[in-house]
Amino acid sequence: MNIDKIRNILNILFMIGAVVSVILYFSIGEDKTLFFYVCGASLFLKMMEYVFRFLIR
Repeated sequence: MNIDKIRNILNILFMIGAVVSVILYFSIGEDKTLFFYVCGASLFLKMMEYVFRFLIR
């Protein structure tokens, strides 16, 4: 699979995760555990995209 295609998929998943994180932040009450999990997963995807962009290319 092409590295650019993988990067695009990771970026799309990151953007979806970021939107879901914002929605969860404002819709969940006191316990923000689910927000932290989704936000952390989104940031992990972005870091993987960063690795593909700078270290593998």
